[in-house]
Amino acid sequence: MKTRKKQKIIFWTATGFIFLFEGVMPALTSQTDLAKEGISHLGYPEYFGTALVIFKVLGSIALVIPKVPARFMEWVYAGFTFDFIFAFISHWAVDGAGIQTFFPLVILAILMVSYVYYHKLKAKPQEEVPLSLRTNSV
Repeated sequence: MKTRKKQKIIFWTATGFIFLFEGVMPALTSQTDLAKEGISHLGYPEYFGTALVIFKVLGSIALVIPKVPARFMEWVYAGFTFDFIFAFISHWAVDGAGIQTFFPLVILAILMVSYVYYHKLKAKPQEEVPLSLRTNSV
């Protein structure tokens, strides 16, 4: 049972980070001059940044709602994966290699931790069989 608790802690820590970084932060900063400059610096129109923020906020909310259907959750994880991969590609193409270029891959790694533990928690916990009932099959 301790394993299940550990899995929940890891899942909620990673998912909480994604929620704060991809949901709360963009919602609060998307209309700042710095955010608008960042989108235009990469060569995207302003409306693309607005659409991206809307999808990020909706996706991050879906990540933290426990009863979201599994199929929808797969799409949320896929959407964030595409977002981080294309952010990496965009920064690489415009700015070359740098910390800002590789940062989306760090966030992607955290997202993958959330995804792996999402599936571990969705799997039914296996009941432990007492030693006296185990059979030794060779």
